[in-house]
Amino acid sequence: MTTHESFTQLALSFPGTESAPHFDRTAFRVIKKRTFATLNEKSKTANLVLSLDEQMAFCEFNNEAIYPVPNKWGEKGWTTFDLQKVSKDVLFEALNSAYSDVINQNRKSR
Repeated sequence: MTTHESFTQLALSFPGTESAPHFDRTAFRVIKKRTFATLNEKSKTANLVLSLDEQMAFCEFNNEAIYPVPNKWGEKGWTTFDLQKVSKDVLFEALNSAYSDVINQNRKSR
């Protein structure tokens, strides 16, 4: 189990990351305000943007606690993590993947 405070600490531990309100969530952004994760304190879930391969791997790891967002966003790699059922280590690994993908996409677009 991971608390929203712990998730926030993990997300903000990446260089250049900032948090900002995003509808009923908190967004975690880097480089030109590109969001790599959002946190919903009320539902105790976080959504992370992953490559489709990473999304599949994390979902296979624990499909009851990790699953694609159930709409078009899920088809783009956005993945829900139930903070009550996912360990801090797994969340850190997923956050690292999401953060790295956003950084690498920015480098390719230059």
